[in-house]
Amino acid sequence: MAKILLQDDFSDLDIGPFSVEVGAHTEYHYLPEAAPKGNWTVAAFRSGTDAGRAWKVIQHENSHAMAQTFENTFVHTHPILSTGDILWQDYTATVRITPQVKQGQVGVAFRFKNSRCYYFFGLNEAGLVLKSVEHETEFHVPDEKVLAEQAYDWQVNQPYILRVTAQGQHLRGEIEGVGTLEATDDRFPNGNLAVMSDAPALFHEVKVETDDAEISHFNLMKSKQKRELEDLRAANPKPVLWKKISTKGFGVGRNLRFGDLTGNGEVDVLIGQMVHHGPRDQYSELSCLTAMTFDGEMLWQIGKPDPANYHLTNDVGFQIHDIDGDGRNEVIYCMNFEIVVLDGATGKVKYKAPTPLSKAPANRYERILGDCLFFCDLRGQGADRDIIIKDRYWHFWALNDKLEIMWEGSCRTGHYPYAADIDGDGHDELAIGFSMFDHDGKMLWTLEDQIQDHADGVAIVNFMQNANSEPRVFYTASDSGVVFADLKGNIIKQHFIGHAQNPAIANFRPEVPGLDVVSINFWGNQGILHFFDPNGEIYHDAAPNPFGSMCLPINWTGQPGELFVHSPNVKWGGMFDAWGRSVVMFPDDGHPDMCNAVLDLTGDCRDEVVVWDQDEIWVYTQDDNPKSGKLYKPTRNPLYNYSNYQASVSLPGWSE
Repeated sequence: MAKILLQDDFSDLDIGPFSVEVGAHTEYHYLPEAAPKGNWTVAAFRSGTDAGRAWKVIQHENSHAMAQTFENTFVHTHPILSTGDILWQDYTATVRITPQVKQGQVGVAFRFKNSRCYYFFGLNEAGLVLKSVEHETEFHVPDEKVLAEQAYDWQVNQPYILRVTAQGQHLRGEIEGVGTLEATDDRFPNGNLAVMSDAPALFHEVKVETDDAEISHFNLMKSKQKRELEDLRAANPKPVLWKKISTKGFGVGRNLRFGDLTGNGEVDVLIGQMVHHGPRDQYSELSCLTAMTFDGEMLWQIGKPDPANYHLTNDVGFQIHDIDGDGRNEVIYCMNFEIVVLDGATGKVKYKAPTPLSKAPANRYERILGDCLFFCDLRGQGADRDIIIKDRYWHFWALNDKLEIMWEGSCRTGHYPYAADIDGDGHDELAIGFSMFDHDGKMLWTLEDQIQDHADGVAIVNFMQNANSEPRVFYTASDSGVVFADLKGNIIKQHFIGHAQNPAIANFRPEVPGLDVVSINFWGNQGILHFFDPNGEIYHDAAPNPFGSMCLPINWTGQPGELFVHSPNVKWGGMFDAWGRSVVMFPDDGHPDMCNAVLDLTGDCRDEVVVWDQDEIWVYTQDDNPKSGKLYKPTRNPLYNYSNYQASVSLPGWSE
């Protein structure tokens, strides 16, 4: 006798927009409006007002229907709503649909692993099709295998009943009164369900059924999963509140910087509100800077605070760093077409200079606003006192600590650079975009002719962590996926896994030699995590929630085997392990959950988590803090090179 796993006619959902235009703000912010509603999750998000609001619940013939309203022209990503459980294996799903435009494909994705890996049955412009989909063979070319197809001249505005059955390796798709397709395939043994359409269509009802044996198996696997997660959570320290401060009126989204401003050895916080000159975030700059201690004492403030200036979808140029080498930190920032150096403790100007003259196509203003600031050692001084400043995507300039231009360069810059002395001459080389520059500005090589899109994260890392292995250049390359290259600019591996960004490189699996990588997808297929071993091979993937994230490594236990923070949300967030499991959850205590950062604030080598929104900042530490003895103490990206687009690198180390 059939048992119902899911039955939904959308009657429990409110009439109105189901998906919302949240855009780039959800790349590194948690927004509740992007969370699942009812049984359904927006599994594939695209930019643009129409695309972002593609799904709506409407009244149709005295009942509710889920309407897809957007005409999608891409073949590598589709408007998708998912439901169910990844542990589902054998089931039959019945979906009643009414296509309204004959374009692309419309139907059901089943054994749905994520929005890039699934079986599909439904209608395309030629008729019925049953196929498997798994990532891409090259840029924007889906890796699709047609398992069966049938020509049919279907009609718009006519309802159809689609039924798919997965039973072991046997797959079956049927449209009542039209035809049946069958195939054998073992690519996806399990997965949940999704509806998708490239053009306006109505989905009226979804029903998923299975038998008693499958229900028993599912319950067993679900119970096992729950017990394993409970054991993992019990073995980790619990987050407890350490401090919280109010930032009402001058707070911001993910635009904080951290460093010792007063010289007392304690970390302070710098809050940067910003103004957007447009279009969108192409021309943005700081409007207010507020320096505070974590005890809530305001040290100084420049500019005019405005509660409306908390929203951001990009970086702007400001950092905390000892740029002049006097042993005390300065604040270096860009505002009003100037780059300014302030005394960190008082906020008084020490010196300043005009920002570089702008160049086409980023030449709306005479001088650049300053998209970001990055410090490195180009002159071989033994300290990172040289500055890289850039416009949004095209040009960059190298400045010395007196703010004088030493040289300039151009390339497809991406968002944020990385530097290392890769030739052993005592001077840093600069990895920016898909290009490598010598310390004097000479381009050593570029991969721009081989990699499309832009670099959303770049790092130079010895993944094997031994003297006999050579460092690799690692890229999350947006829609070009993930790329590993050698120091001479030869691509070693490339994985076309969709829009990859926000990578973290750390010792996530202490039982395996070397460093692993986690990346997360956003545009077109948000929320998919991929895990790479030290050789650059994918060893795991997961899609635990539909959000972007910074995936910041966190040394939570003081032992090897770092976790990473996804978001502070009590349901969808937490600290995740090397297998995509939320092994530490945040308490349900009313804390803000829009943003997070990871750093050691209490001094016991282990990290705290800073969580905040525009109104307040909370800090969590471990419930067994402080912890003594020899503790794991990784080396991270310096706080003076902090960015929403950094490739977060955490190299193994130990306390004294």
